[in-house]
Amino acid sequence: MRNVLSMRERYVLRSYVIGAAAARTGDEMSGPALLLAGLAITGSASTATLLLAGVTVSAAVGGPVFGVLLDRSPRPGRLLAVALGAYASALVLILLSIGRVPVVATLLIAVCAGLLGPALSGGWTGQLPHTVGEKDLSRATSLDAMTFNAAGLTGPAAAGAVAGTAGAPASVIVSATLIGVAVPTAWRLPVPSPAPVPKPVLPPESAPSPALPLRRPLALRPPARTPLTADIRAGFRAIVRTPPLARATAVSVISCVGQGMFVACSPLLGERVFGAAGHGVLLLSGVAASALLANALLARCPRLMRRPDTVLRCATLVLAVALLLAAAGRPVPLIVAAVIAGLGEGPQLAALFAVRHREAPERLRAQIFTTGASLKITAFALGATLTAPLAARSLPAALLTAAAIQAFAALSYGSPIRRKSPGQR
Repeated sequence: MRNVLSMRERYVLRSYVIGAAAARTGDEMSGPALLLAGLAITGSASTATLLLAGVTVSAAVGGPVFGVLLDRSPRPGRLLAVALGAYASALVLILLSIGRVPVVATLLIAVCAGLLGPALSGGWTGQLPHTVGEKDLSRATSLDAMTFNAAGLTGPAAAGAVAGTAGAPASVIVSATLIGVAVPTAWRLPVPSPAPVPKPVLPPESAPSPALPLRRPLALRPPARTPLTADIRAGFRAIVRTPPLARATAVSVISCVGQGMFVACSPLLGERVFGAAGHGVLLLSGVAASALLANALLARCPRLMRRPDTVLRCATLVLAVALLLAAAGRPVPLIVAAVIAGLGEGPQLAALFAVRHREAPERLRAQIFTTGASLKITAFALGATLTAPLAARSLPAALLTAAAIQAFAALSYGSPIRRKSPGQR
């Protein structure tokens, strides 16, 4: 029976990884695809940029709310499938509306689609403990992180390739199709195990029971459901009041500011160091490939992730070193910087997931993952926005600032806080 269950778990995990990879590749592809489609149809760079901003900016609101709905749902996989289908449909609707309806209406559709963005990241990852046993969670977490790296490697490149061969609108269709392919997998995700019901404490048989009047037994009532806002506050409290979660969240969010700055600097690096802005995309592909290899190693050797808190802090310091090398502005150091950045970025994401899986309360797990994803998306956008004025004055100064932010992120982790046992409190 044990072998049959292990074979079933492998099948479910394989299906999970394929579905997550398809959805996240479509998500990574959707941003550049919308940008290219908006530019091709309207001829306005500002409209194209607003479409991309609309899809990302609303994620900060959608993440916590959608996470609560996932935690409340008895079948979160089906809710996730509905969200994926709605997101894919919204991409097609945006494409059909560009140039045919007022820009404000198209932007409103993009903002509504962005509310579901965290479903493609934290929504998937929050279901991972229901897919595998606890002993396999470390390896599964590394595989899950690999899907992000693979999506970051192939998504933007696929958007450019499809737009170049079949036109920019076709890249949006392919992006929506990839997300739609993941819908059946999400629909079939395992149902969470019900929480065990505590047994009533009975008095010892030797103790004389007082004579009580017989009463009609009370009908069991389902527990009252708390308001949505109360659950959202509970999720934020769990992140803030659980020291490992608070530290890991702070490190990842601050680090995302630096990552957003590096991504925004990549076209300028490609132009100034290699002679073409397009080569900056190759740098990002190198980062994603290196991160994918690093997480593949972690998946093969789960014991390397026994102390995810230490891995998270060290990986962030590696990112700081990579940005210092990139600031040199020379071809060889820049290529080495891209490889080192991937060696930090991949394990950082896997370690962050491991800490969340370990520390998140079961009833708030999905919300903590989607809230974390929302905060990271917002921080990434903030970093990319801050880069424009800095890079206009000095590209090395922008990269050194990003390196300082990564170093600050690692130092913000602080020293490990030991939990007190109940007897010490």
